[in-house]
Amino acid sequence: MHIGLSATVIQNGQSGVAQYIFALTRELIELSDLNLHLFVLKHEQHHFDFAKDKCNIITVPSWARSPIKNIWWHHTKAPRIAAQLGLDVFHVPSYRRMMSSKRFATVGTIHDLAPFHVKGKYDIARMFYGRVVVKYLAARQTKLIAVSGDTAKDIEQFFSLPSSEITVIHNGIDHERFKASDSKQARKWISSTHQIHTPFFVYISRLEHPSKNHVRLIEAFNQFKQKNDSDWQLVFGGGDWHGCEEIYAAAKSSPYSQEIHFLGFIADQDLPKVYLAASSLVYPSLFEGFGLPPVEAMACGLPVISSDRGALKEIVSDAALIVDPEDISDIAEALRKVQSQPSLVAELITKAEINADRFHWKNTAEQVVRVYKEAIKKHRN
Repeated sequence: MHIGLSATVIQNGQSGVAQYIFALTRELIELSDLNLHLFVLKHEQHHFDFAKDKCNIITVPSWARSPIKNIWWHHTKAPRIAAQLGLDVFHVPSYRRMMSSKRFATVGTIHDLAPFHVKGKYDIARMFYGRVVVKYLAARQTKLIAVSGDTAKDIEQFFSLPSSEITVIHNGIDHERFKASDSKQARKWISSTHQIHTPFFVYISRLEHPSKNHVRLIEAFNQFKQKNDSDWQLVFGGGDWHGCEEIYAAAKSSPYSQEIHFLGFIADQDLPKVYLAASSLVYPSLFEGFGLPPVEAMACGLPVISSDRGALKEIVSDAALIVDPEDISDIAEALRKVQSQPSLVAELITKAEINADRFHWKNTAEQVVRVYKEAIKKHRN
């Protein structure tokens, strides 16, 4: 079985889609009955050094990095290369890059349909593409994968596709990296590296406004500090994205600006240390198609405060303290509870461990391979 996997949308490794591609690649290259052909932008090949001796890496010119050129490449160059390689199926793990070719089986992974839920998430052109063009492309796929039941329902509703065409396959996490352990070394590391010496709430997410809801979290943190005698601080981990200037401005104008820290994009090797050093994860996003950080934090033994928007309620289950992400006072009260109620924290941690064990990348990959086989069979018939 010859599989093509597009890895041209990893954004230098700084996105949730990138983590999906990295994890899926690691699992697929270990399967003896599968020949993986990985399409990677030339300047990003170093991210796949772990796979270069175990699969066929096809270099994609770096000029195809921009969104428009990348879309054009997927619709013109990629189908021809795939046909020349004799691929059985081509998997594009990003809804904006799905292919329309019928020369081979195609599988698309849809992580979310945020353009239908978050006003102003993208500019007008990208909103149109996400709402209109993608609907056409989704209908052209042999099979579709949704990373959550909530995303699958959105595909049915907004793209008018039957549920029989959609397979729900949850993301996984790396339980070797994300696991509860002694946090003393992690706290020493964050103290020496980032000069954070007291307990802190952490939010792991790219700095995107308004959809990730950082500004309201800062306002809730201000309220929490005003009403409670607490030395807890607020830490953001994530790279700059659309609207980040609004987030920086809110932090700068906070009366507690000295207790709000921005770590920037966190390297893979440092992310578990940040979780272990933290006292709680706060995840007040306005919309998520899945949401990896809450599960990673749970596996590391952290109490989690989370929104229930999009797929988050499905993913965090009953293992998180749920807040209304548009209610600043509700978020502030959740911060207070986690800071002051050890019995609640202990209960959340116990539930978190059980919940995190639902998500394993090996299980994800096995289900994805089944979809490949179904797509190949459907295409041949």
